[in-house]
Amino acid sequence: MNTTTRLSVGVDLGGTKTELVVLAHQPDLDDSVIHRERVATPNGSYTAILDTIEALFRHAETTLSLAWGQTIRFTNLGVGAPGTTVPNTGLIKNANTVCLIGQPLQADLSQRLNIPVRVENDANCFTLSEATDGAAKAKKVVFGVILGTGVGGGLCINGQLLKGYHGIAGEWGHNPLPRGAKETSEGLTTYPPRACYCGLHDCIETYLSGPGFVKTFTDYVNASPLSLQKQHPSNLLLRQSHAKLSAIDVIELSQTGNALAVEALSLYARQLAQSLAAIVNIIDPDAIVLGGGMSNVQALYPLVKQAIQRDVFTDDFDTPILQAKFGDSSGVRGAAWLGANQKR
Repeated sequence: MNTTTRLSVGVDLGGTKTELVVLAHQPDLDDSVIHRERVATPNGSYTAILDTIEALFRHAETTLSLAWGQTIRFTNLGVGAPGTTVPNTGLIKNANTVCLIGQPLQADLSQRLNIPVRVENDANCFTLSEATDGAAKAKKVVFGVILGTGVGGGLCINGQLLKGYHGIAGEWGHNPLPRGAKETSEGLTTYPPRACYCGLHDCIETYLSGPGFVKTFTDYVNASPLSLQKQHPSNLLLRQSHAKLSAIDVIELSQTGNALAVEALSLYARQLAQSLAAIVNIIDPDAIVLGGGMSNVQALYPLVKQAIQRDVFTDDFDTPILQAKFGDSSGVRGAAWLGANQKR
């Protein structure tokens, strides 16, 4: 290992997998991942999660020590986790991995590993990654968006995360869907309010998540007249079989010309545009970066760019709406950047 090389370690604690990476930072060179390992998350046990992260951390130290012929001891760790760390208590809240709720994850990991540990929301880690060396590199104000199983977000200003007084900055997915955003292109509202796990109804997440998009399509199928369904036998088959669809399935149907899938995607783009317009009108970011499964739908970008102009408070909207450079790896890279940015 070069004596000028700095190492930072990140862990992405997901609901189904836990991933660790080690980033090498060298002067005048791009940062590179030199170690990566992924294992299943034992999401039913808090103690087992601590054991898993510690085992990954120690295994990475051992692996690099053997590879480089010298003892490697990491001095930092960043962790991207579901939920939020409450600023004044250090306890986790709002986590869909429920065994984390009420636990001092940051303090417990720091004690086990005997190093500084920083835990942040996974969407914050995504945003930090893309603002540091990703799609929005060199942009001053970056709003990062996760469009996956849920809808999350983060805000990075001058390379630093803005967490907010309650640690919930960027949680736009639990704002209400903007007015009129439930209407089809014909001005019809085809479905009732949607309950959100947070206790409210019609949160942005219930429409812009992958499952929310699928629900919009299946609502269209169930409400459409038989004559339209017969034009696309797949719709009639779906209605009769109650088949379980993924967002990818609906996108593929739209690409084959399925009228209801095309309409569902068009409505999704308008809902996304209106929801992002509210963010633009408040913080006016230099770039918006999309991640999560729905960010891979290339047809969305021109549709959103066109639709958003109507709702932003400017006549010359030209903020870039970008696809994440590092895709699914952005979260764990951002966690490693947390470690790199810790004071020594």
